[in-house]
Amino acid sequence: MKYYTIGKIVNTQGIKGEVRVISITDFPEKRFKTGNTVYAKTQKKTELIPLIIDGVRRHKGFVLLHFQDYSSINDVLFLKPADLLIDETALSADDLKPGEYYYHQIIGLTVVDVTGQLIGTVKEILSPGANDVWVVKRAGKNDLLLPKIDSVIKRVDLDQQQITVDVPEGLDE
Repeated sequence: MKYYTIGKIVNTQGIKGEVRVISITDFPEKRFKTGNTVYAKTQKKTELIPLIIDGVRRHKGFVLLHFQDYSSINDVLFLKPADLLIDETALSADDLKPGEYYYHQIIGLTVVDVTGQLIGTVKEILSPGANDVWVVKRAGKNDLLLPKIDSVIKRVDLDQQQITVDVPEGLDE
């Protein structure tokens, strides 16, 4: 089964078993919901640890999660740090509207300009505000930051594993 990273546990919060999570998912409201099962991958253990979310709140840019049967800080200390994952069964076709993609579908795709010239490969996606920014790793150059807007991202072809972009003047300096 495939698993997808949706967040990182970076610390504990208080003494009642909550953890601070940095969200790296496209759907935080769906992924971090009471009753959902997520899986923790710690640096010390190779197997995934299933966790059932029984409390969710936001605080200072973090998602604070509480897990069923983990009632104190001592119960969750071993999770610091850990990646939080979901399995592929948690993905749903109705999550996406036309022209939207899961992060894992975009990361790793080849990026070319409108003339077909190779630019690089998408290495990560940032979510700083109004729109996502696709970080393109280029050979021998600094990374190129492409905003996910229609005037820049012209075509995403998942079958060909390729993204066609129109890089605005001044963006690549």
